[in-house]
Amino acid sequence: MHIRKSYFTAGIHILVWLLFFIIAAIIFNGIKTATGLPPNYFFYTNIYHVGLFYLNAYFLFPRFATRKRWPLYLLSIVALIAFSFYAKLFVLQLNDAGFTITHINLRFLIFPPVPFIIAGIILQVITRRVHAERLQKEQQAARLATELKFLRNQVSPHFLFNMMTNMVALARQKSDLLEPSLMKLSDLLRYMLYESENDKFTIADEAAYLKSYIELQHLRFGDDVNVQMQIDNKDPGCFIEPMLLIPFVENAFKHGIGMVHNPYIHICLTVKEQQLYFSVINRYSKHNNAKDKSPGIGLENVRNRLQLLYAGRYTFTIKDKDSIFKTELKLDLTC
Repeated sequence: MHIRKSYFTAGIHILVWLLFFIIAAIIFNGIKTATGLPPNYFFYTNIYHVGLFYLNAYFLFPRFATRKRWPLYLLSIVALIAFSFYAKLFVLQLNDAGFTITHINLRFLIFPPVPFIIAGIILQVITRRVHAERLQKEQQAARLATELKFLRNQVSPHFLFNMMTNMVALARQKSDLLEPSLMKLSDLLRYMLYESENDKFTIADEAAYLKSYIELQHLRFGDDVNVQMQIDNKDPGCFIEPMLLIPFVENAFKHGIGMVHNPYIHICLTVKEQQLYFSVINRYSKHNNAKDKSPGIGLENVRNRLQLLYAGRYTFTIKDKDSIFKTELKLDLTC
């Protein structure tokens, strides 16, 4: 890849200089009569000027154009222009002993190196800016990837902690549901440990994971909680960040059971025309403060992940009124 890029860059340089020499040959054709300069003067001096361009762009500017060495860089540029003038004058007088400096040809001896030097400076400034922007984007991408990995890894301990709490409750009750609950939990953990390492997951797989989680909860609570789940997936091929939806349901079970009158949890997942709508509604008790002492990281984690992965493509709202808690997510799944 780097070799191909180097060849491309070299080709651009060759093309630019080729066009430059063609244009210069047309402009300076027959100029000898007005300046007293030899016919091949501009061709050879422009080759020399191209050398100055690369000397400045790839040696002088990178090494001396720093905050502490700017005076040295300016001094080297002045010295380079002065050397160019006297070197050209020496060669011209060596070639033609009768050559004299006039106010016309003096300009062609002194000023031509200047635009080449300026062009070298411009090239390096642009190159540095492009490199800085690319580096900034790479660093930002690395930070986002690290933060996203951290947030994604938070999901598993959070989920596992809640499930272990459920298992302990079943064990204390010596419930026959403990064994099937453990089997269901092992399936969910397999998903979390292996399959969720993918960058994206299909909506169908994510929905299946939600169903497994709800079935696991149903083994514990049975008919004590009215759980309804509605799924309408008209775009099964759409992809979503793994385990993005489960914290909504976790939060509902965490706060929607216990000291709650007629507890219920309603879950709705709709995907149509690459637009996702997901809502979770649960009743809770304002007097059940025990669980609120440790609100957890679920919904805040979701908000952070949404901002990292779907910035500008989602709407996340929370409504809390009359002991009814509702979370809504609208997500654009188009790539």
